[in-house]
Amino acid sequence: MADKPMLINYNQLNTLWLRWLSQPPHMVLDRWLKREAADWRKRYRESMPLELSQAMQHGVRFEQLACALEQIHRSGIEQDWSAWADNWRPEHSEALGRNNFWFWIQSRSHSRWYIPKDWQAGSRRQTTADTEAWVRAHPDSPLALIWHGLSPDLGPQLAQRKTLSQWSDGDLQRFISLQSTRPPLWLRARQGEDADTLREALKNEGVDISLNRHGLCATGGFGVTQTPAYKEGRIEIQDLASQQIAAAVDARSGDKIWDACAGAGGKTLALADRMGSKGVVVATDLHQFKLDELKKRARRAGQLNIRTFLWKGDEPLRLPQEVARQKGFDKVLIDAPCSATGTWRRNPDARLRNPELASAELTALQQQLLSNACQAVRDGGRLIYATCSWLSAENEEAVSAFLEQHPEFSLISQTLLGAPETDSDTMFVAVMVKQG
Repeated sequence: MADKPMLINYNQLNTLWLRWLSQPPHMVLDRWLKREAADWRKRYRESMPLELSQAMQHGVRFEQLACALEQIHRSGIEQDWSAWADNWRPEHSEALGRNNFWFWIQSRSHSRWYIPKDWQAGSRRQTTADTEAWVRAHPDSPLALIWHGLSPDLGPQLAQRKTLSQWSDGDLQRFISLQSTRPPLWLRARQGEDADTLREALKNEGVDISLNRHGLCATGGFGVTQTPAYKEGRIEIQDLASQQIAAAVDARSGDKIWDACAGAGGKTLALADRMGSKGVVVATDLHQFKLDELKKRARRAGQLNIRTFLWKGDEPLRLPQEVARQKGFDKVLIDAPCSATGTWRRNPDARLRNPELASAELTALQQQLLSNACQAVRDGGRLIYATCSWLSAENEEAVSAFLEQHPEFSLISQTLLGAPETDSDTMFVAVMVKQG
């Protein structure tokens, strides 16, 4: 028996969409939706339907494609799509009409929404099918990138990534196609926790949970953060690629580690957990509110070997006394600010917020952080550089530029993590050692 369509109230959806369009360009969709969901609960005394949130994500991800499909429907598929994309602006979608816009979004995202009975898609259904078939036959075309929610001007960067990571044609196509979907919510189990036991506990709480060779991941159902396992610190929400970065640091019992750009502390907690509460992890960030959140998470997880400080990154860190005695940290992790292209699957609106990828200002900041943080590494210690980007300018090229200026460091390894190998975000990590 076929699944029943999800009932979406089109008035609610369009009201939400119009409210989103009125937001400043820098607004983060996920954060905004959480705020709207809180207001929704106050107004209606019930949770915002998950389908509405998903529809909004799809609307942002395929907004450009909706305009392209309307153009194909009117003028045919044989066009210069690179030139078309150069002239496209998000506000162009407002001219499609409510039903047309949401039909294109629904058909491309393979969602089963309720279509109003007083409106029929007509030949637009065939347009979608014909375009999908054309894209399969022309996977390297600019229109194929638009089909998967990417801008055609990313073609050169994707080709460069394919070469650097030694991807096959199939690897590249899988990476591109994954951009059409949101990855699952990956969970990190605390050291000593049995994954099968956790899976059953979360399943019994109503979480749609699975366990594979990479670990635990949730795809829906009851909220993970409301479960006893989360509240007791037995699990943390952390993307698989981020977990792999923490693993690359190779934290060991008794180490003294500096997590220089800790943010809310996902990697900090993973490092402390690996150390068995022995040694110390110094976590710094530019923003105090992020460190305050890290402190809360550390208390919940029972991690007592974490210390937090503000650090702006514009000068070397003043070493804590016990670190100064050994003339530096054993390991320093720099999870640098970046274009965040590797998280676009979760944050499709970021594609529009950051039109200038790997800007000169951003790459200069990455080099500044590397140069200031590397001074805190002891002889024989390791410097780990990471980003949540797949762009070579922020990754391999950044590492190469740093090593040219700091010959006391040598490269041990560098690799791209996550998608397309796994259904997760895409991140980069390089491990360097300071010669003694």
